[in-house]
Amino acid sequence: MAAQAPEQFLEVEIKLAVDEGTGMPDLTQLPGVEEIASMREHNLSAVYYDTKDLRLTRSKITLRRRTGGADDGWHLKLPKEGGRNEVRMPLDDPSAVPEELLAQVRSIVRTEELTPVAQVDNRRVEITLAGEEGAVAEFCDDHVTAWSLLPGGERTSWREWELELAEALAGTDEGNTLINQGTSFLISAGARKSSSPSKLATALGDSVKTAPLPPHMQADLEEDSPAAAVVDSLRKQRDAIVAWEPRVRADEFDSVHQLRVATREMRSLLETFEGILEGEQLTALEDELKHAAGVLGVARDAEVVEERFLELLDSDESGLVDDAARAHIAGDMRRDYNEAHAEIVAMLDSERFMELLDAIDGLLAQPPVAKQEASEKAPAESKEVLYDHLKRGYKKLKKRHDKVDEHYHDTDLPLHEREDYVHDVRKAAKKLRYSANAAADAGLKARRLAKACKSLQSKLGDFQDAVTSRDRIQRLAEEARERGEDTFAYGMLYQRELDRGEQALSGYDEAVREVRKAFKKIKP
Repeated sequence: MAAQAPEQFLEVEIKLAVDEGTGMPDLTQLPGVEEIASMREHNLSAVYYDTKDLRLTRSKITLRRRTGGADDGWHLKLPKEGGRNEVRMPLDDPSAVPEELLAQVRSIVRTEELTPVAQVDNRRVEITLAGEEGAVAEFCDDHVTAWSLLPGGERTSWREWELELAEALAGTDEGNTLINQGTSFLISAGARKSSSPSKLATALGDSVKTAPLPPHMQADLEEDSPAAAVVDSLRKQRDAIVAWEPRVRADEFDSVHQLRVATREMRSLLETFEGILEGEQLTALEDELKHAAGVLGVARDAEVVEERFLELLDSDESGLVDDAARAHIAGDMRRDYNEAHAEIVAMLDSERFMELLDAIDGLLAQPPVAKQEASEKAPAESKEVLYDHLKRGYKKLKKRHDKVDEHYHDTDLPLHEREDYVHDVRKAAKKLRYSANAAADAGLKARRLAKACKSLQSKLGDFQDAVTSRDRIQRLAEEARERGEDTFAYGMLYQRELDRGEQALSGYDEAVREVRKAFKKIKP
């Protein structure tokens, strides 16, 4: 018998605190609500699981085993734009967290044991609200009693209201209107905004202070030091990697891109600020981050090229691209992406990736601060150190720009060679941007530089996307030729991408000037 696949839902809801004696409002006054379709009462009991250092809770993730009601089972809730992604599995084995859910949080939990951290019992009045075309939302009147199972945990009781959109309305404009207006309506009926984001957070209360910090949060560095600024920036990227990993597994929109950005930014920070942090572990970590970014890059390139191809085909008004060519192009693009995404999931499941995450956490727990940086410095001296690193990054960008200035229009050179010079400027701009952000967080006035670098990087990113797309078009054309198909459509797409690449460079010189002016404004 095949294993049951997890059920997934977009959960969009509001939670409001309410006093015990507050009466129920007339819910048919909510927008889009015509009637009360049903009313049921349930006795729910949920046990929440986490690591001893509360890795899931700190990542705004909840994992529970719930009995009672219509959705008995294991529930995993993960952050998602516009709400939360709820993943459910049946209670086949109440004593063991399903492997399908563990896979979603492996990057966070790793080898740490999951144990009960809280129990939440709930007497719930569940009301289904319907409109003209069926259910629009579910209103819950919850009377909650909870226990923290952490050291020092206590029993807590409270009442709250929940308004959760039906699956058909979650993530829609109509649903957002109902949530927004519903919030105002319920507050006017006696509710108030909750001081806690979830039942689990309320249940744990102050007992969270008894839990040890995860390794990546344990570093104790001199405030306002260059090392502290660098480690804070690295920690942000670490958190981004861990947060985007399950979303990449689920193949959410833009998730591959964001995970790749986080890995590349972390690697760039390690390279740029070498001398503030030092040691052999940095080189090994940079190599592993490069490997991960490379695997992600294959799928990202396929994703970008697919989007551009479909856009080009949709905008074609010549009538010269037949349906067969369109179908082959779309099919080949989707195949390439699916294969690349499967490789990513295999990488995320690998021991090598887990070791990378552990290495990152180890570095953040005990940052290898250079001896000269470990000594106490005045804030002004610290800013000078960061400025010196920015200066090196700026000089590298300027040197690469000079090569573009000298060689790009030299048609005696191969096209790809000239384009590589442009790509080198983009990479330098990206590194300088990441560095400027880190320096700005430490008090250096580098926000304008970061913004200017982002603008330059964006222009050159459009250029590089066109280059990548052209390379893919050429390969597809060769494959089509081998199949005996007409390659006219591919030639047309190739020329269009060549034109788009040149258009992307139209503001290049001005963007470089803005970077130059922004850097000159920085004072250590």
